[in-house]
Amino acid sequence: MIQIAVRLDDELVAQVDQLVQIGLVDSRSQAVREGLRALVDQRRRRAVAEAIVEGYRRLPQTDEDIAWSDEATAAMIAEEPW
Repeated sequence: MIQIAVRLDDELVAQVDQLVQIGLVDSRSQAVREGLRALVDQRRRRAVAEAIVEGYRRLPQTDEDIAWSDEATAAMIAEEPW
């Protein structure tokens, strides 16, 4: 495992220490790891969303696509026993 040194301001360290104190994380290191994982995951999700949007821009849904979806949704709702 690689070790990375970072400098944090006192206010952020105090907030991280609060997370440790209330048991949300076990240590400062865990808080930093989880924060970095969240940042990386957020970027990955944003990239996927952008790719999906770009795909729809390149190949927009047709009225036929939308009609099929609406019909399928109505059929599923009609099958519900409520």
